[in-house]
Amino acid sequence: MNVVQRAYRYRFYPTAEQETILSQTFGCARFVYNHFLRVRTDAFYQEQRRIGYNETAKLLTKLKQQPDMAFLQEVSNVVLQQSLRNLDAAFKNFLQGRAQYPTFKKKHGKQSVRYTRSGFRWKDGQIYLAKMDEPLNIRWSRSFKGEPSSVTVSKDTVGRYFISILVEEEIKPLPVVNKMVGIDLGLKDAVILSEEEKIPNPSYLRKAERKLARAQRRLAKKQKGSKNRAKARLKVARLHAKIADSRKDWAHKLTSRLVNENQVLAVESLQVKNMVKNPNLAKAISDVGWADITRLLEYKANWYGRTFVQIDKFYPSSKRCSTCGHILDTLTLDVRSWTCPECGAEHCRDVNAAKNILSAGLAILAGADALRLHEKSTAGHAGA
Repeated sequence: MNVVQRAYRYRFYPTAEQETILSQTFGCARFVYNHFLRVRTDAFYQEQRRIGYNETAKLLTKLKQQPDMAFLQEVSNVVLQQSLRNLDAAFKNFLQGRAQYPTFKKKHGKQSVRYTRSGFRWKDGQIYLAKMDEPLNIRWSRSFKGEPSSVTVSKDTVGRYFISILVEEEIKPLPVVNKMVGIDLGLKDAVILSEEEKIPNPSYLRKAERKLARAQRRLAKKQKGSKNRAKARLKVARLHAKIADSRKDWAHKLTSRLVNENQVLAVESLQVKNMVKNPNLAKAISDVGWADITRLLEYKANWYGRTFVQIDKFYPSSKRCSTCGHILDTLTLDVRSWTCPECGAEHCRDVNAAKNILSAGLAILAGADALRLHEKSTAGHAGA
């Protein structure tokens, strides 16, 4: 049994009173985050010193005592402390090179607050948030075992409310299967398997581009601050939400299927953040969601007792012949099939890459790490 921290996400429908309390809570949490982002930024760039969570927590206590900041005492202090922790985590990610510098939260963007165990009650299968007398009207789409350790309440740009419940859960590993797969990621075909199966890219953004462009043009023509502009903004947000929901649903179904069917999953390692800097490919790469596919495969494999391995990003998966191992000097992106000059084998570029990814992944698992690398001068980037 694997013991994991698992989040269950549900939609809920607040009452008018709960909606007012949540609006205040979102606003205060956003204010605290933005206020101390400015404080930490000024200290970092003007005074050359770093402020951590403990110091901001003390400053928050003083801030709440100011007469013009009395509104901060009307919401749960747990939420405000978690907002400071989120800010601290954002700075740590920036300093360690995992993310960009923290940015200010917007009023019209996605709103989110986190309640730890002292900020909510779990009673008779219902959740009561701090400052609320009635339980949340949650649409329980699936069940979970155990008691929540924390909950995160969010409101998206469309105005939908969601609650994410974190619980500690035992997950039973899946039965062992005698099957392995190499996975190459592409644009026309989102996923190409070493078994020569190609899974098309659903291209949700491209299919909705005309509707989205029309809605955005109408939004651009509306007067700022008007009710018509608010309605037009909501239509654009709904289209974006539909695209994101469809892409997420597709990615979850695909990765669950791959994890269920295979014992070993070998995937290429891509620098997606660098690749989306290419203006010609950025939209297509973002639409297919490579990073999400890889992330979902990794954590699901760990949960269910599967083996997940990523090969080195410089491994020449496309230029290497999966039959004899010969490596081409060059292989441009427009070449989708090629014939090996050494053994005469004919290759589909993507299927050949998937087969090489599987071979390299198995070599890594066997401890022969040297087999997964080639001199960078001849390898180039994966998929080059």
